[in-house]
Amino acid sequence: MSVLIYLIPIALFLGLIGLVAFIWTLKSGQYEDLEGAAHRILLDDDEKTDD
Repeated sequence: MSVLIYLIPIALFLGLIGLVAFIWTLKSGQYEDLEGAAHRILLDDDEKTDD
């Protein structure tokens, strides 16, 4: 049972790090253009050259 004294603060700290990382991605605009990446994969950017 004494191991819980170490595991509970570690779990809370890791959860806090995850929450901070998620909030940081929200503020930096990672989730603003969800459809753009899906449409970009369908575009053909390669130009064909006739040699």
